[in-house]
Amino acid sequence: MFLPIARLAERWLSEDKVDSRDPETRGQIESLLAANDEDTLEKLLRNRIEFGTAGLRARMEAGYSRLNRLTVITASQGLAAYVAKAVGGAQQRGVVVGHDHRHNSAAFARLTARAFLDRGFHVYLYPGLGLTPEVPFAVKRLGAACGVMITASHNPKDDNGYKVYWENGAQICPPVDEAIAQSIGENQQMEPQSWDEDGVEADPNVEDVTQRMMDAYFEAAAGGLAADREANSRTELRYVYTPMHGVGAPFAARMLAAFGLPPFVPVPDQMSPDPDFPSVAFPNPEEKGALDMAKAVADAQGVGLVLANDPDADRFAAAEKQPDGSWLAFTGDQLGTIFAAAVLAMARSAGIPDERVAMVNSTVSSRMLSVMAQTEGFRYTDTLTGFKYMANELLILQRQGLFVGFGYEEAIGYMIHDHVLDKDGVTALAVFVQLAAQLHAQGKSVAEYLEDQYARYGYFVSANSYFVCPDPVKTAHIFSRIRYGPSEEQTSADVQRFEFVRSEYGDTLRYPRTIGGFPVSYIRDLTTGFEMRDVDKVPAETPLKVTLDECRPTFPVSGSSHMVTFETRNGGRLTMRTSGTEPKLKYYLEVRNQDNDRAAAARDLEAMVNAVACELVQATKNGL
Repeated sequence: MFLPIARLAERWLSEDKVDSRDPETRGQIESLLAANDEDTLEKLLRNRIEFGTAGLRARMEAGYSRLNRLTVITASQGLAAYVAKAVGGAQQRGVVVGHDHRHNSAAFARLTARAFLDRGFHVYLYPGLGLTPEVPFAVKRLGAACGVMITASHNPKDDNGYKVYWENGAQICPPVDEAIAQSIGENQQMEPQSWDEDGVEADPNVEDVTQRMMDAYFEAAAGGLAADREANSRTELRYVYTPMHGVGAPFAARMLAAFGLPPFVPVPDQMSPDPDFPSVAFPNPEEKGALDMAKAVADAQGVGLVLANDPDADRFAAAEKQPDGSWLAFTGDQLGTIFAAAVLAMARSAGIPDERVAMVNSTVSSRMLSVMAQTEGFRYTDTLTGFKYMANELLILQRQGLFVGFGYEEAIGYMIHDHVLDKDGVTALAVFVQLAAQLHAQGKSVAEYLEDQYARYGYFVSANSYFVCPDPVKTAHIFSRIRYGPSEEQTSADVQRFEFVRSEYGDTLRYPRTIGGFPVSYIRDLTTGFEMRDVDKVPAETPLKVTLDECRPTFPVSGSSHMVTFETRNGGRLTMRTSGTEPKLKYYLEVRNQDNDRAAAARDLEAMVNAVACELVQATKNGL
């Protein structure tokens, strides 16, 4: 039933029981009501926050569409109700709850625990500040029914999140996420005790697992990945580390010690957890300028390596000083290649045959991992974007008897062991330092190690970026033009197009035949449900009738978002998609040159980047 916005505001005020400890949410709605600011009230109250991308993530403020005590309580109630129904022995197996250092994170964690306690669950709690990998680790190690981590990773300081892990220790994925969302909608009624976060830690059904699980976490990582602690301890390698005002420093220090590695040189102004992230514009190591303070410390100390975790320590970044004095900030894909080569070498040292090693990455990450697999003989597969897909795929491969070697996404997320079925920046840090120490002993740099991979597998260069498009109608128009071609009055300036006639759908797909002048050889559209290889062999200007069985994608299809991939005969690969959390049209572009010709690859990449902006998105015309 549609309620007037004033009635929605009254309902919110009747439900928001926050007392004097945090009066902001009530005060915000009361002020907006007094000011008759209906537009803002509509944004805050009309729609409920959507459960997706492994949970919830939003700005912290009042309203059903934001993250606050009320929405955390209702989400936890719905999650607990679904887990109790879907997982055998769920209450006894329990739930793992952790949180980072952001504003309200500790309170949100206690309210989450309260909701599960009220429904008879045992709660394994990390009461102090923690890193995200601790929750999936504990879910798997303890055999818990699920886990919740309160974090917004590297989002701006006003955001927070509610990340959910399933009983296998991996992030939730369809259809579980959809079922949880439905359960949340069915469990909106709150009781007075739902707001009572006091006394949670003293409840007899709450167990503080911090020491037990952290001891096991470091032991598992070092036991499986530390190559030679004595050799590690002798290294003369020095390196600077920053946790970006996050929680990572003590965990990074302990993990490095567990590997036998020397301690890092700290960035003093960024070592303590600070939810306001005062020294960076955006707390993401990938962002331009985010590592400037760490580089300055390195320059002053004469150190040639800078390493970073994001605030919740599940991502990892690195930069290395080059002989000319410049800093090379490795891209997420370059680090993925470096880790893959290192993991393969470790597996071989352990006597694991190449054909038993499994590695995965996301479909928007580099194809270099695929080429490595073809060359070396290990098992490779790609998945949809996100570790919720990659971790579950690795579990499938593990059940087939394969060794879970490595998984990564280009957004500096790396899983290097199956003790954590998610990205783990602290383990990645230690493995990287260990590799750098080994290379240092050989008189080599990490950049030179990467060059060795290019020489063996070909040169790969990428350009990943986005266009801000807050108008969903305009975004839909852009993707419609890519799929179906321009309107009749615009066809004169358009590129040549395919014509794939789908009688079962009653439509004709008219994807471009070239991108930047390079012939398109492969198309996959996960919105319309189309996939075909060697499309450049289809005669020009000849409509081709196709059936659903002939062009059905191997990946799941969803009409609720846009995602289309093209490959070109020059070794190019382009994926364009909409973001699930931001008003962005993202693109991921890579060019491979088999002959390691850097100049040719750079020219091709530039031509294709220009084609994305001018031919496909028409950025200037669309005001993007």
